[in-house]
Amino acid sequence: MERCLRDLPAPQGLYDPSFEHDACGIGFVVNIKGEKSYGIMDDALKILENLNHRGAEGADQKSGDGAGILVQIPHEFFVRECEVLGFSLPEAGEYGVGMIFAHRYESFRKKQMEAFENIVRAEGQSVLGWREVPIDESIIGEAAKSIRPRIIQVFIGKSPEIKSQMDFERKLYIIRKVAEKEIIPESQQMGTDFYIASLSSRTIVYKGMLTSLQLRHFYLDLSDLDFTTAMALVHSRFSTNTFPSWARAHPNRYIVHNGEINTIRGNVNWLNARESKAKSPFFPDMEKVFPVVDDSGSDSAMFDNCLEYLMMTGHSLAHAMVTMIPEPWEKDPSMCQEKRDFYRYQTFMMEPWDGPAAICFCDGTVIGGMLDRNGLRPARYYVTKDDRVVLSSEAGAVPVAPDQIVRKGRLEPGKLFLVNTAEQRIVEDEELKHILATAHPYGEWCKEHIVEMDRLVEERGSGINDSFLPFDLKEQQKVFGYTKEDITQMIVPMARMGKDPVGAMGIDAPLPVLSEKPQMLYDYFQQNFAQVTNPPIDGVRESIVTSSRVMIGNVANIMDPDETGTAALEVKRPLLTNKEMAVIKNLQTNTLRAVTLSMLYPVNGGTEALETAIESICIDAYRAIRNGANILVLSDRGVNSRMAAVPALLASAAVHNYLIKKTVRSDVGLVLESGEPRETHHFCTLIGYGITAINPYLAQETIHELIHDDMLDKDYYAAVADYNDSVLHGIVKIASKMGISTIQSYLGSQIFEAIGISSEVIDEYFTGTVSRVGGITLKDIEKAVDALHNSAFDPLDLETDQELPSRGSHKFRSGKEEHLYNPQTIHTLQAATRNGDYELFKKYTHMLNEEMKAVNLRGLLDFNYAEDPVPLSEVESVDDIVRRFKT
Repeated sequence: MERCLRDLPAPQGLYDPSFEHDACGIGFVVNIKGEKSYGIMDDALKILENLNHRGAEGADQKSGDGAGILVQIPHEFFVRECEVLGFSLPEAGEYGVGMIFAHRYESFRKKQMEAFENIVRAEGQSVLGWREVPIDESIIGEAAKSIRPRIIQVFIGKSPEIKSQMDFERKLYIIRKVAEKEIIPESQQMGTDFYIASLSSRTIVYKGMLTSLQLRHFYLDLSDLDFTTAMALVHSRFSTNTFPSWARAHPNRYIVHNGEINTIRGNVNWLNARESKAKSPFFPDMEKVFPVVDDSGSDSAMFDNCLEYLMMTGHSLAHAMVTMIPEPWEKDPSMCQEKRDFYRYQTFMMEPWDGPAAICFCDGTVIGGMLDRNGLRPARYYVTKDDRVVLSSEAGAVPVAPDQIVRKGRLEPGKLFLVNTAEQRIVEDEELKHILATAHPYGEWCKEHIVEMDRLVEERGSGINDSFLPFDLKEQQKVFGYTKEDITQMIVPMARMGKDPVGAMGIDAPLPVLSEKPQMLYDYFQQNFAQVTNPPIDGVRESIVTSSRVMIGNVANIMDPDETGTAALEVKRPLLTNKEMAVIKNLQTNTLRAVTLSMLYPVNGGTEALETAIESICIDAYRAIRNGANILVLSDRGVNSRMAAVPALLASAAVHNYLIKKTVRSDVGLVLESGEPRETHHFCTLIGYGITAINPYLAQETIHELIHDDMLDKDYYAAVADYNDSVLHGIVKIASKMGISTIQSYLGSQIFEAIGISSEVIDEYFTGTVSRVGGITLKDIEKAVDALHNSAFDPLDLETDQELPSRGSHKFRSGKEEHLYNPQTIHTLQAATRNGDYELFKKYTHMLNEEMKAVNLRGLLDFNYAEDPVPLSEVESVDDIVRRFKT
């Protein structure tokens, strides 16, 4: 059984395929007048060859991570080739060409081709013929050769009923999506694949698991002088911690990409959730293209899937690009109001696809490029006297005499650079954005569909009491796991200074799953770090590109932006005061309707009651949406001796993923009213798992008590504002470590890894999260809730200790949490180094290794000594290694 084209190993050990990313070299060449020539092809291949250092090779130095080129369909070339094969082609634009990676053995490949032909006929089109693409396999490495597919082309004739070329593109899109759903599963059962690299009447893609230097020689077509084009897009792939494959090479069907989309999991989830709204006049049978995103692809491929979807449903290529990657508009004082309204409404329709990126794009008529809002990727261009534009990751990839250059520049953050060969000109960013911004009355739409939180509070907030304290504060703090350290080392400095407390980068306390002390569920999750982003975004110095604005409600339909019934509450930050929370809970207007769902369950019901409560919350959320609610408030207010609260993160993730599966998540905003969250990591995980805004009411009540007890000398409102600012700055700082600039993109992105949670809990409630080490079950989670509940409400009605515990998580405390570096180990190390006592130092290392077993994963590892050790004489000496390295 051969390895499939896009196959990646299944999750195993410490590997998970969701960590796949790549960094690359990109470029394009275009004749502004649209004049086709082989010279454009040759220049594009030269860019690719000169960017060879931006690609990567396997151990055999002949198997590349990937290289490819996207060009206009070379009509004259294909007419000549097809005549030799015995069939003729109609005029250019009247047929489509598919570039297919098929099964390498003839018997099953014929079945794949027959199945494809049946799909084409079912869609009312005709197959004109097939062509096997001539290649030179001798130049590629054994790794690439061992999994090389059979590369074939199919020619599809346009039926007379289809009047425009764009309608034909949509029909080819449907054919490809249906073929993927029907042919790929059967192919993969045979241990192979069926990958359609491109299927279009405008463009074609030649790519593979090749090096940049091999592409020209591997595909013999690319050396034929009749193979002409007016534009070409190239890509050289450097896989970062990934497995190369034939299918994962670029270009995709519309783009090449250098960088990474760090919010990809959330972007895909949100796109899937919009399926229930997907009604387009272009697609009476829209369901044929669902799911839009092929999640077996890379982040670049998934971006390409969404871009293609937007184009097929009526967006221009430029409009689709700026919708997915908007420029930083909120803090730009020079931006005109019409463009500001345009971007504001785009964020009402779709969250940004965020991460450092340089993207070039092409649809066969226009070609261009843009950077993300941060501009962390290089791309420079020349415009020459002979009407060529040459753009690449590095200047000089195609030698151009200085006296032939009429203009040079670079791609700028959030700015479009676009060449329109139909209009035979470069269309400037300002002109493009003006056309897009004035195409619809976005300013009026913003007033009609978006309600500002500040204005709402001003209108409805008078007379609302900011303090809701119908409970014993100490009881509530204990039941939600508060400790003395949470108050003195977190809440007090945050409320006093408005800054996130600074802690050590390393932590020597045990991982939650290895600790014997009660742990919050948040602590089992660690945020991933960007694998390709370098350097991470500075959330302070580059604050102009960051955004904390979020939308709560029924967001706009990307198919019908002015759709009746879509409305959202615009909040400048995802932290809500008690007054704001009260206003939201009472919303019952024509456009915004809130429903509150309780997260409480009977504590004596055990695990079964917890599981039932989660299921009920999910069902009630779905029912509320069907009854017209567009804001759901998950609340744990009311915990008492009989009722406990579902952990906020568990309930939030469960509801979020449940509504995604029901394809209604974009119809509602999720707000959390909870006593649990108090530190930045808590808020980050909640937002990452789908909560749009959070009211940490217990933290705010704690601030009120601190002021009352003279532990905080500050006005209550100022203290709460500074606490919220501290949390907000912390969220932005943490998100920026992933190369994410906007909280709206961070929302639902699920960029966390779970350590020590069972796969059953992950699969059911935290769908798509990586959990490489199993651990606690739902029963264990319920036991932790029960333990905290009992600490606050004694089940025997005995007097409970009202003092908050000191867990010792941040500093070593006797009898509390274990620490790798404790007074005994530190003293031993100091004594050993001061006295030069090697025996004492060995005692220190022994103590450290013993302690480590209860602290981190590596402490659980042991050496598996070989029964037959390698003789020392066969081990290469250090001197030999150094000598070999120098040579």
